[in-house]
Amino acid sequence: MKLTQLWRKHPSSEHLTTPRVMARVFVKQGELESSIAFYEQLQQVTIDGFFPFPEHQLRLAMVGAFLIIEGPDDKLAPFTSTHTTFLVDDVQPYYDKLVEQGAKIIFPLQDVPTGRAFNAVHPDGTVIEYVHHRPNHEGQ
Repeated sequence: MKLTQLWRKHPSSEHLTTPRVMARVFVKQGELESSIAFYEQLQQVTIDGFFPFPEHQLRLAMVGAFLIIEGPDDKLAPFTSTHTTFLVDDVQPYYDKLVEQGAKIIFPLQDVPTGRAFNAVHPDGTVIEYVHHRPNHEGQ
């Protein structure tokens, strides 16, 4: 598979009954494909999502329990404080509950190329991205 455009095995995350928790792995430019191969072999799974993020010179891949993010160090830097990504069926209930509980929202709830997302700092300092996927106009 050539990794050049948005692709997801499941374009929508509405079917999820529990969050899909993905640890973030940050790799230098040119290392995405080898990292994908490593994590596929490690977990005995195949890649099930790819996202180009050209405005930040990043490429992202979902492989099992990992979200691999490739890019130049200076472009990765703003994203490295986020420890984990939770792919959920709908971000709104999570957003509402976290705001109600006083969590610090550091990336406001907004539309993103894959659906909707926000980042929150939990009371213990852990930074989590919450995202839900929805199909784009091309069905991806």
